[in-house]
Amino acid sequence: MHGDGFPAPDSGLLLTHFLTVTDVARSRAFYTDVLGGKVVLEENPCTVKLANGWIIMNPGGGPTPDKPDITLRPPTDPGTVSCFLNLRVADIEACYREWTAKGAHFLTPPIDRKAELRCYLRDPDGYLIEVGQATGMLQGVYADPPAGTR
Repeated sequence: MHGDGFPAPDSGLLLTHFLTVTDVARSRAFYTDVLGGKVVLEENPCTVKLANGWIIMNPGGGPTPDKPDITLRPPTDPGTVSCFLNLRVADIEACYREWTAKGAHFLTPPIDRKAELRCYLRDPDGYLIEVGQATGMLQGVYADPPAGTR
């Protein structure tokens, strides 16, 4: 690992999450000021260490030689999601209060889902973020299977 916190492993691999954003400064502020991340690199690409992972943010753009025929852009339909960040916390009520006070807009307050307490919020570009606290799953109580799969 780089001494400055940049996600560059000395061996093996580590996982980062890349977000295509419309305004790097706005997104950087959300992930640092609201969620408590630390800036590792301001721009090109913006890299924020968040807990034990990293969020990498850059504006969208067209194809490049290493990703021909691929265009990057932030989400356009908030009702359709193909992936989302999943943040696991020790105290969801405290996070909900703290992040709401800092300007986060949650879809609902935390809801007891038997296996966990869970709620969702969106970042400035509309990316969905799940915030969950394991409760029942620590005692072997898991979520119900998705509707129509029983």
